[in-house]
Amino acid sequence: MKFLITGGAGFIGSAVIRHIINHTDDEVLNVDKLTYAGNLESLVEVEKNTRYSFHQIDICDEVAVAQIVKDFQPDIVMHLAAESHVDRSIDGPAEFIKTNIVGTYTLLEVLRKYWLTLGGDKKAKFRFHHISTDEVYGDLEGTTELFTETTSYAPSSPYSASKASSDHLVRAWYRTYGFPTIVTNCSNNYGPYHFPEKLIPLMILNALDGKPLPVYGNGQQIRDWLFVEDHARALYQVVCQAAVGETYNIGGHNEKQNIEVVRTICALLDELKPRDDKQSYTSLIRYVTDRPGHDVRYAIDASKIARDLNWEPLETFETGLRKTVEWYLNNLEWCRRVQDGSYQRERLGVN
Repeated sequence: MKFLITGGAGFIGSAVIRHIINHTDDEVLNVDKLTYAGNLESLVEVEKNTRYSFHQIDICDEVAVAQIVKDFQPDIVMHLAAESHVDRSIDGPAEFIKTNIVGTYTLLEVLRKYWLTLGGDKKAKFRFHHISTDEVYGDLEGTTELFTETTSYAPSSPYSASKASSDHLVRAWYRTYGFPTIVTNCSNNYGPYHFPEKLIPLMILNALDGKPLPVYGNGQQIRDWLFVEDHARALYQVVCQAAVGETYNIGGHNEKQNIEVVRTICALLDELKPRDDKQSYTSLIRYVTDRPGHDVRYAIDASKIARDLNWEPLETFETGLRKTVEWYLNNLEWCRRVQDGSYQRERLGVN
């Protein structure tokens, strides 16, 4: 099949592309604007494969999107392009509204018109898979309940509100036009090639540099953690097997407090890369003012995807986090190039 993947230079998108190229015979076209979080160095291992190609496109550019769809003639579209960092959405929400809402609308309209031109088997098999987040559901503070596919939306941040809006658009295009969509909502991803401003890579790299490890509030916010390669496998399985109009929650069955995550990272680094002064990395932990509107707990019920599609995560949090820390220790040059911006300067031709 021919997969058009938006946001394929991002953290999750690049993992999906690596999975498809390395484990299937499918063809992939990666469409990415290459904002600060888009990094083609995450795709070096597949970039020379004849089944992979890349085009730098803004999904809000209707003309460019329509042209690439016409030229490539996709069977499957997996929509991962999004602004996704909560802190950035608080500081500057406009870009989140543009990319996550207007960009999704643009894709839906271009692809709906394309889908209407298809005939027979190709039209019947076409799918638009929208990849979203558990943050659209809001906060589970004070309860032991889990997010299910029927949980009401109650987003707290500009980021999660923009993703909730895009989810609603996708479902409306299915309900109103019969456009064949699928939606998935995932928990916090982690793993190799994660952008260094996110919690786990930030803690690893700050620790290695001897910098403070900033923890919001009391650090007791709870998240469900999903290894990115497990997520990539789930996404491919969903888009190939799920019925049109379905929604699936994808989680790792790993509820952890943020402070617990940070302390586990410190323990792994104490083992794998001890400090010269022999102190534990936990001495670098610093509690900082909490984020505005910070949700206390997210937790996903992933029983539906297990029941319907026989998917389960392969990694526990312990095995996945160890693999992640080891990857960062072995790929510090990739990290430095992201941190100093050289990966962006080179692609823009700036010396």
